[in-house]
Amino acid sequence: MTQAVQERQLRTPRKVVLALPAYNEAPNLPALLEAVRDALEPHFVPYEVIVVDDGSTDGTAQVARSYAREMPIVLLQHERNQGLGVTLRDGLKAALERASERDVIVTMDADATHPPGLILRMLQLIEEGFDVVIASRFQPGARVLGVSLLRRLMTRAASLLLRALFPMGVRDFTCGFRAYRASVIATAFRTYNDAFIDQAGFQCMLDVLLKLRRFGVVMGEVPMVLRYDRKGGASKMKVWRTAWASLRLILRRRFEG
Repeated sequence: MTQAVQERQLRTPRKVVLALPAYNEAPNLPALLEAVRDALEPHFVPYEVIVVDDGSTDGTAQVARSYAREMPIVLLQHERNQGLGVTLRDGLKAALERASERDVIVTMDADATHPPGLILRMLQLIEEGFDVVIASRFQPGARVLGVSLLRRLMTRAASLLLRALFPMGVRDFTCGFRAYRASVIATAFRTYNDAFIDQAGFQCMLDVLLKLRRFGVVMGEVPMVLRYDRKGGASKMKVWRTAWASLRLILRRRFEG
C-alpha cells in the first residue's frame, strides 16, 4: 500500500456498520432507526444498517423495508426463528462484507432501549486506540431504568464473578451494545469460522468477549443510560434459562484456559 493511499484512508471517516438482530420488534424499530439517523447524519458519519429479521411474525421486515427508502438499510431474513446467536452471527458476517478493516461494526438491541447517541463516544474511544468498546451499565454515570431488582442483582453478581475469573478491564460482559474494529471481527471469523458464535441464546454476547480476549484486544467502556422503560412488548430473555446457560459457559471456558 502506497503512502498516498494510506494518507487518504486516514483522512476518510470510519464507516459505521450497525448489525441489528430483530425478532418481533415492529413497535420499537422505527424509534431506533430514527435515533440512529439523528445521531450520525448531523455529524456526517458514513453508516449502513443491517437488520437481521429472525423469523418475525409482526411486520418487522415491513418496517425495515419502509425505512430503507430513506436510510441505508439492508434487510436479511430468516424464514424461521433461530435465536440470537445465529442472528448475531449472520449480522456480523454481513457487516464484514460491507466494511473495510479500518471501519467499525456496532451491535445493538433492536428494541430501542440502547441510545444510538452513544455511538459517537464509542467511536472516539476507537480512535483513541481501543479495539472493543462496550456500552456499560456499571461505569460511573450509567443508569438502568425499567429493569426489575432481581435481574439487576443477577447481572451485577455475574459481573463480579466474570471480573474475577476473566479480567479484561471491563465490567459489563453481557450488554449487546458494542463497537468493534472490523479487523477484530474479521480475525475472529478467520480463527473460529462459524464457531466464533456457537451459543444459541443471550449468553452468546458473553462468549464473544471470552473468545476475543485470546487475541489480546484492548477493551473499554462508556457509561450507558439503559431505557428499558421505553421498550414496547415483553422481554424475550428467559432469565433463569440464560443464567444457567451462562454459568455452564463460564465454567467451560474457565477450564479451557
